[in-house]
Amino acid sequence: MALRVVVADDNYLVRQGLTSLLAEVEVIDVVATADDLDSLIRSVAENSPDVVLTDIRMPPTSTNEGIQAARRIRSEHPGVGVVVLSQYVEEDYVFELLADGVAGMGYLLKERVNDLDELVRALQEVGRGGSVLDPVVVEALLARRGSDGPLLGLTDREREVLQAMATGRNNATIAKSLFMSDRAVEKHIGSVFQKLGLVDELEVSRRVMAVLVYLEATGSSR
Repeated sequence: MALRVVVADDNYLVRQGLTSLLAEVEVIDVVATADDLDSLIRSVAENSPDVVLTDIRMPPTSTNEGIQAARRIRSEHPGVGVVVLSQYVEEDYVFELLADGVAGMGYLLKERVNDLDELVRALQEVGRGGSVLDPVVVEALLARRGSDGPLLGLTDREREVLQAMATGRNNATIAKSLFMSDRAVEKHIGSVFQKLGLVDELEVSRRVMAVLVYLEATGSSR
């Protein structure tokens, strides 16, 4: 069965170009297009896609509408994945996009659309609830840390907790899935942050950075 996709971009030529490009792929079915935040949200509600492919900047403000849409879609349509396309590596937007978890979320640089196979793989991965982060984005964020073998110092239990975090689970869900107390989960997460050198980051940033470290170390983001 083809993956149902909604494409959103305020630039008509880009929007049509993406639609035409994806139309060449048998496993992709572009069911609608949108040119601003409101029309994107409306298209998702009307067409029930598997994945949304959206530009990060669209009307009405042309700032972070793609991020706003992604978080709203996660809340209102949790089964729909979202891949956000950006011209540049924008760290604050990455943190905002992944603040509620990485599951079903993707962040790619626009240059990736030149590789159709890579773009399709990203849509499929996010469509099945996985996550896709552009390698350039991961490298830029990890460069803030600058340590080698980041997971080597973690215990097996800490790795399990970090892996659960990478699926977008909150502390309570992690505790239930790993048969641990909430307090034990908090203790392990604190230890992970300490060992990964993330003690000076904000809470959201620490969780996202920890997940990025895990994805990079395990090759899951590539």
